[in-house]
Order: sequence, then structure tokens, then C-alpha cells
Amino acid sequence: MNGLTQALLFPDWPAPASVRACVTTRQGGVSLPPYEAFNLGDHVGDDPTAVAENRRRLSAEFAIQPAWLKQVHGLVVADADPAVVAEADASWTDQPGIACTVMTADCLPALFCDRAGTRVAAAHAGWRGLAGGVLEATLDRLALPPEEVLVWLGPAIGPQAFEVGTEVRDAFTAVHPEAATAFVDGARPGKLMADIYQLARIRLAARGVTAVYGGGLCTVSDPRFFSYRRTPQGGRFASLVWLQP
Repeated sequence: MNGLTQALLFPDWPAPASVRACVTTRQGGVSLPPYEAFNLGDHVGDDPTAVAENRRRLSAEFAIQPAWLKQVHGLVVADADPAVVAEADASWTDQPGIACTVMTADCLPALFCDRAGTRVAAAHAGWRGLAGGVLEATLDRLALPPEEVLVWLGPAIGPQAFEVGTEVRDAFTAVHPEAATAFVDGARPGKLMADIYQLARIRLAARGVTAVYGGGLCTVSDPRFFSYRRTPQGGRFASLVWLQP
């Protein structure tokens, strides 16, 4: 153990004992400014050696193998495989010791498990992926009855900071008219403030998934987390879920 645990956030959800999950913060790593310190993104300009050391520390802390992804704001859900960096925005597994892992810095990370503790998944949902159906695609890959699914929504840009155009609202309301309730007028003409947590809950509820936890942590206002909107040149934190070996 290297003491990294003290810097991590652990989901507050009624997951079974066989399921473990965590969210990293900016603390506990070796990256130098502006990536200080625990940057896990290998695509943001940070020293690759520092990123590799940060990733090594994360793996060693829990004796797990994170399955990293090349995230593209799409709908592909990969089989979590530590040996392959899949181009996907979600992954799932039923194999112990392999951690479904997504990186974010304002987008919404969503962690999934079943009540029996036999399958887990993680999804990266920016507004495009969320509107396109990445959460639903993840549910499809898990292939579980909706009442058996638990979801935890990790730190993302909060409703006081998420300014969008009307096209974002239209993308959601075209599928779920009730999504209009997740938008309020912004301070600037033609702009709206969006609640990405509420939008995710609406999408999940439409599929019968109502055991949804988390939400309420804003990456823009909470300095524990990297935020692209707050600091465009910065790192990425990770949200992970796995089955105990």
C-alpha cells in the first residue's frame, strides 16, 4: 500500500460486498503542474513516465488491472480487457480483478453493478454520449433485469456550471420530453443551464433502472477534481468498478 487510499473517493451505494469502486482525485501522484498530481490521462500532454507511475500506483493499491479506454464520446461498450485499449466509452466485465475504468474532467462517470455482485460496468457520458444512449448501451451489454441494476453517478460538471445551447436541450427532449425539466434559463441570452445528473436519471428510469445513487459533486467548483472547464490544460481523474478477486 502506498497511502493512495486517503486521497480517493468511495461511492456511497448499497453495492454487494463483492463489488468495489473508487474515484481518484488530483492528490496522490507525481505529475507536475499543470497536471498535478494524480493525472491518469495519457492524452493531455503530461509526461508519459509520470502518467505510467500514477497508473501503477492505482493498480498496486487494490491489486487490480484497470481496463483503460480511448474515449471518443460514442456509444461502444467494450469487454473490459487490461491488455487492449479499446476505442469505446464504456466497458463491462464479469471477471474478478479487472476494473472497468473511465476518465473524466467534467463529463459524467456512471458505475454499474448487479445486486448479486456478478457483473460491473463503467460508462463515460458527456452530453453527446448521454443523449446518444451510452447508458442504455451499457445496460444492454450487462443484459440484466432493470430491477437488478444499481448505478452510481460520479463527480461531473454541476447544474450551476453547465452552460449549454438550446440544441442540447432539443437533443434530449426529442427522446424524452420530460428532460425539459433538467434545463433552466442561463444568465446569457440563448443559453441554458443543464443538470446532467437529472438527465442521466431520466434516461435510466426510462429503462426501468431506479436504484440510482450519487450525483451532486461538481467538478468545476470542487478543487479535488480535474475540470476541463475550469482549467483546460489539466489532467483526468478516473472512476473504477471491479469485482473482488
